[in-house]
Amino acid sequence: MAEIMDGKAVSAKVKAQAAEEVARLKEQGIIPGLAVVIVGDDPASRIYVNNKKKACQAVGIYSEEYALPADTSQEELLELVRKLNQEPKIHGILVQSPLPEGLDEAALVETVDPIKDVDAFHAYNVGKIMQGTYSFLPCTPAGVMELLRSSGIEVCGKHCVVIGRSDIVGKPMAMLLLHAHGTVTICHSRTQNLKEICRRADILVSAVGKAGFVTGDMIQPGAVVIDVGMNRDSQGRLCGDVDFGQAEKLASYITPVPGGVGPMTIAMLMKNTVTAAKLQNGIQP
Repeated sequence: MAEIMDGKAVSAKVKAQAAEEVARLKEQGIIPGLAVVIVGDDPASRIYVNNKKKACQAVGIYSEEYALPADTSQEELLELVRKLNQEPKIHGILVQSPLPEGLDEAALVETVDPIKDVDAFHAYNVGKIMQGTYSFLPCTPAGVMELLRSSGIEVCGKHCVVIGRSDIVGKPMAMLLLHAHGTVTICHSRTQNLKEICRRADILVSAVGKAGFVTGDMIQPGAVVIDVGMNRDSQGRLCGDVDFGQAEKLASYITPVPGGVGPMTIAMLMKNTVTAAKLQNGIQP
């Protein structure tokens, strides 16, 4: 049976470290600030935003929420981001995805000042991640790496398979594993022999957004299985991409859903916001 990787416990440690850093910054008159922009009334987005606000309060980060109606125009949204770019008490800007239909998310991401881009989605920060000279990392892939580190799992020399090639998780996840000296294979909807490739993985990361997508016959006995998916099963219960019942019998380590990668994402956002506050005040992170 696999050892469960407890994202709640590890995220609590990350947030505690962030809180200590916030306290030290406050002694220097610096209060890290995060602005969260949410457009429309998507229920899942509202839950995420509320959780981020709670985390900010727990860590000691100043937060502002901008809840805009679904009919907000592109220019109104861009103008708000430009205003936040110039606001000295705001060190991090996060625009909650998904945006309502008709809004250009890519243009919005590129409008955020890279030094305030705590999601690390701006092309400048993506390029730095490619080079390995980054200041910020996308929160979910960074959270996965922290889970691996905290569990004592060595990436160096391992065959790492990432299922999914999104800009938010799949691609940066592959780069971070590569920076840790893993041998990385990226799989996607057009990959041939997917099961065979996955069965060769020492570390398998699934980020496809399909409930039960990864089954037991795709897992090498003893593999580390990281489930980034956040889905609903046929009964409406929260679940990941991995058939947990099957995978738990084969894997050496596995992340649950909920309670695995999810809590880590918010914890790493807190860490990124602290880093942004330091950089904007000439303090080496």
